[in-house]
Amino acid sequence: MAAKKDQNSYDSTGIDVLEGLEPVRVRPGMYIGSTGEGGLHQLIWEVVNNSIDEAMGGYADHITVELLPDHYVRLTDNGRGIPTDKHPKTGVSTLETIMTRLHAGGKFGKGGYQVSGGLHGVGVSIVNALSTYTKVTVERDGEMCEQEYERGTPTTQVQKTGQSDQHGTTIVFQPDPEIFPEIQFDLDKIYNYLRSQAYLTKAVKIVVFDSRNPEEPTDYTFFFDSGIVSYVNYLFHGQEPRHPNVFYCNQEHENIFVEVAFQYSQDLQSMELSFVNNIDTPGGGTHLTGFRTALTRAINDYARNNGLLKSQDESLTGEDVREGLVAVISVKLKAPLSPQFEGQTKDKLGNVEARSAVDQVFGNALAEYFDNHPQDAKQIVDGAQLAAKARKAAKAARDTVIRKGALEGMTLPGKLADCSTKDPSRSELFIVEGDSAGGSGKQGRNRETQAILPLRGKILNVEKARLDKMLSSKEIKSLVIALGTSIGETFDLSKLRYKRLIIMCDADVDGAHIVTLLLTLFYRYFPELIENGHIYIAKPPLYKLTRGKEIHYAYSDEEKDAIVKEMENSNKKGNISLQRYKGLGEMNPDQLWETTLNPENRVLKLVNVEEAAEADKMFDVLMGDEVAPRRQFIQTRAKSVENLDV
Repeated sequence: MAAKKDQNSYDSTGIDVLEGLEPVRVRPGMYIGSTGEGGLHQLIWEVVNNSIDEAMGGYADHITVELLPDHYVRLTDNGRGIPTDKHPKTGVSTLETIMTRLHAGGKFGKGGYQVSGGLHGVGVSIVNALSTYTKVTVERDGEMCEQEYERGTPTTQVQKTGQSDQHGTTIVFQPDPEIFPEIQFDLDKIYNYLRSQAYLTKAVKIVVFDSRNPEEPTDYTFFFDSGIVSYVNYLFHGQEPRHPNVFYCNQEHENIFVEVAFQYSQDLQSMELSFVNNIDTPGGGTHLTGFRTALTRAINDYARNNGLLKSQDESLTGEDVREGLVAVISVKLKAPLSPQFEGQTKDKLGNVEARSAVDQVFGNALAEYFDNHPQDAKQIVDGAQLAAKARKAAKAARDTVIRKGALEGMTLPGKLADCSTKDPSRSELFIVEGDSAGGSGKQGRNRETQAILPLRGKILNVEKARLDKMLSSKEIKSLVIALGTSIGETFDLSKLRYKRLIIMCDADVDGAHIVTLLLTLFYRYFPELIENGHIYIAKPPLYKLTRGKEIHYAYSDEEKDAIVKEMENSNKKGNISLQRYKGLGEMNPDQLWETTLNPENRVLKLVNVEEAAEADKMFDVLMGDEVAPRRQFIQTRAKSVENLDV
């Protein structure tokens, strides 16, 4: 029985009251998501979002982001500049109030911004709290003023440092290593974020300088006069269009500004990017629902009114009309409205007003567009009808696969060596390249928890294959049955038979190709497996180094060289024997267990798609029909490849 605790020990002395920005430093994850890479970059986004708010309000058209040595970041805009006069409530300057108080800014209803981005409205004060050093320079009203801070606390007063005929704000900050264990900014991640902001904020110029190495500075400029129309063209990335014109509409409806652009490609996949006040909403939400509803209704109405459907009762589904669609949906909620988000990750818009606004604005504009562009309309309807036929064929093929599995008592493919446990949380499936490696894997595995499915050769490239053709592939069919989740409309994650799906291929070009083919399959047809952390890539060793009974495994050339150097300096007798593994089949079962299967020793890479649009674009380049983009990709990166197995 637990000991009874003193009830009087819980009193006012046990209640902490955190002042100012102290809560941010105590619980940074509550404000920026994490103290890892995502949270580190969120510091930049928070400051940039303030500048974007100025641009959306029509007060700024130029934003600069500069990465400096020693992890400093400098951000500048030519907006109005943060006010520096005394704030009537706090008794200190408005600049200091904004920089040192949570929920102080122009996003809370008193005339600062009609439209504002950022999820919390607390951005710049959080950046200040989580930085060892921050300096703000403001130019407005003919003056230049500055203030400096250390971990959120002012170290100087707001000081007038000179005259200026410019206007705007410059913020320099250095992330605090006490908060962020690793401080390394990813230039590609910064480019991707700022590129999307430039597309969503028409005619604003965003310039990025990477000055971390002063001897090799780089810069990149984003400027898109056509806004989200340019975004659609970027996302299209060389795909063949189904119709010549990019659709675009924009209109305000009851304090909600709606912008939509789309074009159909000959591809099978769709891509719909949605935003509210420039905030990415990967979970979709009411604005995306309004878009889909209007799109399906407008296409069916046009097809029915123009005799393009076989009967008045026939209808195209939402899935049919979205095949090959590349669309950007952007809504901006004006005060007094503000974005409301659903879900744990706050990535899904919940405002019911957004659904009706998008439905009405986009629906009316699309109906008018179809009337004025009958050739485009017919090509869009033809594509949707072809998708409908393929959907029915795919359903038949999927049902055949499921029925076959059921009739066989779900005994699973003959070459699958299943594990004995029936508990999915304890089991894992190794998808192995070739029968030779499969044989070693079957002998070396833990039979209770580890299943082995060998694949013969390279599976079908599903990038351009419809579901019915894909399921005609014996290897893919075996994999689908082994997973147990079904596929397509009937996919059910709860029926997944294994917690981990581990791709295990040779460490050479052919192995990398097979990995890419399998990732393409999972990304296109089983995205939930990636999103929920079920897909892994095994990393087998490249080398085995032995001297007498001493054995080491190396997973890279650098690690091999370091091990050799260490072995040579250990004053032991005997020659060092070096074996380069050309494939998993060269390992005996014990070696495969010790290096690649044993959970105590193995190295696994979790597959995580953070930027779906960029991943989608990369799959198109590497696995699509177009040769030129793939050739360009290889040529521009050839010099960075030091060792290539051929």
